Amino acid sequence: MVEALKKKRWGGRLTVLAAILCFGAVAAAVLAAVGSGNGMWHFRIGFMILRYAGYAAILGIVLAVIAIFLVRRVRPRLMLTNLLAIVVAGAFVGFAGNLYLTAQRVPAIHDITTNLDDYPRYYRLTVREDNLAHIPDMDRPDFARLPPRERWKAVHRAYYGDIRTIRLASSPADTLARAHWLAQNKGWEVVTFDPENGILEAVDTSRFFRFKDNIVVRVRPGPQGQGSLVDMRSMSRVGVSDIGVNARRVRDFLADMQRN
Repeated sequence: MVEALKKKRWGGRLTVLAAILCFGAVAAAVLAAVGSGNGMWHFRIGFMILRYAGYAAILGIVLAVIAIFLVRRVRPRLMLTNLLAIVVAGAFVGFAGNLYLTAQRVPAIHDITTNLDDYPRYYRLTVREDNLAHIPDMDRPDFARLPPRERWKAVHRAYYGDIRTIRLASSPADTLARAHWLAQNKGWEVVTFDPENGILEAVDTSRFFRFKDNIVVRVRPGPQGQGSLVDMRSMSRVGVSDIGVNARRVRDFLADMQRN
């Protein structure tokens, strides 16, 4: 009887603490994203909050699991609270963990293009001043010896060699019109649509932290004036690593352009 009362008491305490940590961690993560997105604090502060929220969520999950074993017979109703806490916090930890693992797999660059030797230029949008200030050498001595711009190209070729200029059978005018339609359909803010020069510029805003990435699509006539050549560039305005976001955006957009 005494043992059951102890389990009931400690199970209840751990359930409360686990719920506070699990649900509080998710609330803190949402607050971090909203605050950063609305300019209430620097995005690095938001990332710091996100990191500690992840630690809190993991601890909450551990406590919830322990609480389940303590209350499963003496207070079975509390099991639902613990299970819900585990599901909610687990989803958050899984999401954050996936971002972390992705960041470890991709290079810490944020400027992706289809044409490294003749990359599309921005017109209304601008290139950040520190764009090539922190190009990683990927622990390769041959990369480390290169100047920043050439190192960026070398890293880009090594990790994103599949991202290249595409050729379409449609005319440049029709191709750019399709690019314009796709950009609008994806929810991008189109800031330049210049059929005469074959240029489209747009801004894509991320859902949570409201990061803005600059995009430019360039369309030129194909060889012998047949069809179109499409180049694209996507660049983050802030941060060092883009966690592969720009490469994924370019790949997805070009794949959509190639669909009938």
